[in-house]
Amino acid sequence: MSNLIKLNKISKFFITSKKINVLNKISYNFKKGKIYSLVGPSGSGKSTLLNILSLIDKPSSGEVTIANNKIDNQDLKVNDKIRAKKIGIIYQEKNLLSDFTALENVYLARLSLENDKNKAIDEAMKILKKLGLLKRINHYPSELSGGEAQRVAIARALINKPEIILADEPTGSLDQNTAKEVFNILYKTKKPGRLIVYATHNRFFANMADCKLEMIDGNIKTVNARNKSSKF
Repeated sequence: MSNLIKLNKISKFFITSKKINVLNKISYNFKKGKIYSLVGPSGSGKSTLLNILSLIDKPSSGEVTIANNKIDNQDLKVNDKIRAKKIGIIYQEKNLLSDFTALENVYLARLSLENDKNKAIDEAMKILKKLGLLKRINHYPSELSGGEAQRVAIARALINKPEIILADEPTGSLDQNTAKEVFNILYKTKKPGRLIVYATHNRFFANMADCKLEMIDGNIKTVNARNKSSKF
């Protein structure tokens, strides 16, 4: 398996009344075809790491390489294009646009890649149908259940057929049964050319990953690998 994302001595700190170190010289290679879970206590750096992987945030020092391309943290336009084309992001609180329908929330993400509204709508319809949401396409986020809203968020993350899917506590606000349903959908998006990384506090979901990574005090280590016979 080839490396899709390479981190080389990634550090992140914030300056308030004092210097706060969040990530401490992390070096790690994420491989295609694998699912990684990030675990660790609140404040350990999971969300910060995901923000750096998604190019939403930039490291204080160190280098990020995606698909053999070294990221220039100052070139925001290029990084926006990389994010639109290669990266799908799923948030804990869905982060859907409240004034737009499920269909609109999904196809608008496609327009960031290609300005063809009819094609975007067609692609959105296909993926929403695949996720069992065809009857809910004209509903607004406030009219959807938590599980439905999160499936819309997954559809939005998938519409551009990203090589990388990043999820920050994607089931944290859902009950256990709905969380399993949503996580199972996420897990089924795995394929040889794709990398999936998600942060979770749920031990069951964490252990379903191919590789579990633990973050403590801004450092990262491999904990274990998934039992291949494990199922929901």
